[in-house]
Amino acid sequence: MRFARMLPHTLLWQTFLLIALLLILALAAWSQIFRHFEEPARARDLAQMVASVVNLTRTALINAEVGRRTELLIDLAALEGIRIYPAEPEDELVPLADTRPLRLLTAEIRRQLGPHTRFAARWKTLDGFWVSFRLDPEDEHDFWVMLPAERLEETRALEWLAWGGGALLVALLGAYLIVSRISAPLRNLARSARLVGRGRMPPKLPEEGPLEISAVARAFNQMAGDLARTDADRALILAGVSHDLRTPLARLRLGVEMSGAPETEVAAMVTDIEEMDRIIGQFLDFGRGEPQEPLQSVDLARLVAEVQEPYRLRGIHFGTKLPANCTVPARALPLRRALANLIDNAIRYGGEEQTIDVSLVCGDGEARLEVADRGPGIPESEMDRMRHPFTRLEIARSNTKGAGLGLAIVERIMRAHDGQLELAPREGGGLRAILRLPLQSARQARARIRESEAEGSQS
Repeated sequence: MRFARMLPHTLLWQTFLLIALLLILALAAWSQIFRHFEEPARARDLAQMVASVVNLTRTALINAEVGRRTELLIDLAALEGIRIYPAEPEDELVPLADTRPLRLLTAEIRRQLGPHTRFAARWKTLDGFWVSFRLDPEDEHDFWVMLPAERLEETRALEWLAWGGGALLVALLGAYLIVSRISAPLRNLARSARLVGRGRMPPKLPEEGPLEISAVARAFNQMAGDLARTDADRALILAGVSHDLRTPLARLRLGVEMSGAPETEVAAMVTDIEEMDRIIGQFLDFGRGEPQEPLQSVDLARLVAEVQEPYRLRGIHFGTKLPANCTVPARALPLRRALANLIDNAIRYGGEEQTIDVSLVCGDGEARLEVADRGPGIPESEMDRMRHPFTRLEIARSNTKGAGLGLAIVERIMRAHDGQLELAPREGGGLRAILRLPLQSARQARARIRESEAEGSQS
């Protein structure tokens, strides 16, 4: 699990690492295949060279005058690095390493020089490639000839490694370019999909590139256009329905108030009519989608006071804690609607006799606006579900009216402000509804980051 968390989570880097791993494995496999077929040929070439050196050395010793053999041995050691010593039974020898290249080499040398040929990696205290030979095949007395180890080393190993590394880097660069051509359109598609999920019209995606990518972009643009037209039609229909319903409701209320019925019955019917009008208003608010007007600087403390004033005139009691000033980038009208919905919920479920506590705190990059009531509250297991539209808690609040859109409207307004709605139980009973709003918009945050980076580069 820990290893899985360390892996990248983006398609770009996951695909790039997979391709890089495949390239590395392919390069390793090809290098092993090359070595498997190249080692026998190299062993034959080296064996021919060693056999030639041994044969030339034997011939030189045989044909040299006895008195000048010492000078010959000195010249071979000084000029060619070839040393020759007589073999003794008590010689201390270190065998060659047991590797495939050396096994191929010794087998080929023994085939050319005879089965009596011996090999060693060290003779007494001298390291090198030691080969035994005889001046005469019938002679049982051996000599050791040492060739410098560098003559047998694979001098092209670093060269092959450099070329292989260069080819791998080029292949990885090509793989990154290929994967980036796929991931970039997908990132744009995900960004546009998030905008569609928030009820906004995304910019049109470029319908270019590979056939599959352009087909997806074209289909997404068509879908976004169809959704925008559907939203416009829905808003138009809701506006018409609102007008057609509220006009007879107004006449019905006027008729009820002038009917001469008992005052208690008139009050009950008027309350039902007001509830119906409020539900129609909630449908309209939810059908409008996210607000499209630009953000403006809004003083939250002043907005809270203005929203509370009509409720105070109705006799609603508030326990309010507001700072002197708390300005956020917001849209004033939707924010008023969100706060009013929370206050209406607190009144509906807590009762008009209870005090509603409203507090506002600014700091740590956000404004925190809380509305707390003393109603029955919401179980923690149901809090996420209550954010969905047309959802009501039947067990705890079955005696209330409404369409179940209040919190859904607040949730949508918070998303449009890059904010968050939190629901939490209140100590002693009740519900705390908390609105979290950033003190600066995402665009302002990005601008400040760019400014700080520019100042850092200048310093």
